[in-house]
Amino acid sequence: MADSPLLEKMYSMTEQNKGKGNEPEHPMQSLLDADSGLSMPGRGEIRDGVIARITPSEILVDVGAKSEGVITGRELDAVDEASRKALTVGQTIPVYVVDPEDRNGNIVLSLVRAKEERDWQLAEDLLKSQEVYNGQVAGYNKGGLIVKVGNLRGFIPASQVSQQRRRRTEGIEAPEQKWGKMIGESAMVKVIEVDRSRNRLILSERAASKESREAQKEKLLAEIKPGDVRKGHVISLADFGAFIDIGGADGLVHLSEISWKRVQHPSEVLKVGQEVEVEVLNVDRERKRIGLSIKRREQDPWTVLKDRYKAGQLVQGTITKLTKFGAFAKIDGEDDVEGLIHVSELADTRIDHPKSAVSEGQRVTLRVLKVDPDKRRIGLSLKRAASAEYADADWEQLASNLDEVAMSNDETEG
Repeated sequence: MADSPLLEKMYSMTEQNKGKGNEPEHPMQSLLDADSGLSMPGRGEIRDGVIARITPSEILVDVGAKSEGVITGRELDAVDEASRKALTVGQTIPVYVVDPEDRNGNIVLSLVRAKEERDWQLAEDLLKSQEVYNGQVAGYNKGGLIVKVGNLRGFIPASQVSQQRRRRTEGIEAPEQKWGKMIGESAMVKVIEVDRSRNRLILSERAASKESREAQKEKLLAEIKPGDVRKGHVISLADFGAFIDIGGADGLVHLSEISWKRVQHPSEVLKVGQEVEVEVLNVDRERKRIGLSIKRREQDPWTVLKDRYKAGQLVQGTITKLTKFGAFAKIDGEDDVEGLIHVSELADTRIDHPKSAVSEGQRVTLRVLKVDPDKRRIGLSLKRAASAEYADADWEQLASNLDEVAMSNDETEG
């Protein structure tokens, strides 16, 4: 028996453990545990365990030791209801060893601490690697945004918020107005500080901006197509148009696509940070350019004008601009549309320049000559406003107007 390999192994293990405070109850037990693949967990260790039993007051988990570990009721109270209901017998879960053996001989486990420890490990790994983490804005305070890394609350100070977001908050002081609308939005960040002892996790969106913008832009360019409708924010204005951030890439709204009315500069109708709805006109994937339109998300006034105005109809208007070939007039009630009075339609006699017949700001009665929705033009005449050839039509229009007034009065009196 003295030469037995099993006894030699038992003797060796006993000698190695002497004086270390971790002698096994019996050398044979250690051998049995080792041969069966069992090992006692250490305090602070994280293991993957299998749920063996669930009761209202505790959960028993097989962690590969000689006895099952227990997640107590107090620990379960810290787990949200949805997560608790999702736990099932046979499910593998990560657990943190709070105590490898309490006074009752139980292995005490924590589900919350396991997730928290793994999240801290993730944060530390991200700090070392400086990889970009794709999170979601979960909240805010007066100093910046809250983004969750796993279950940890990471903080993005205002100074580390991306330039695109800061542009949206220019001139806004109240935190709820400054940051509130950003809750639920995606945020690509880098970890710049981890301090477990102070429960401190600091993130930077600025540090991740270049990588995240490129990744988001590639993704957006791959999926976006003409006709798509997106919401975005104005990030800059130029003489030729406005640049809109549509959530990953910038698109250009050309000056001609901002509004149905004439716009000399985008600043007349837009401001940096403003939220707008746009339609995608074209996508150039090679040059990574996206053409957008704001006006096409609004009703085209010409679809209404073609039914509202007929040839021969009298209208009131105001002269807005004089050119060598005629004068432009804004019809009353039509802020976005101007009609053209050709120089030949300004007076009965020949004139060399419109200023001989009208002046800017002058109120006039005009005759509609034609409405051309395709060319987006209304032809008007000043000289024909009092022409006898339209006398019958004028009487009919006058009678129709009087009938409308009478009906309106009857409804008011009623």
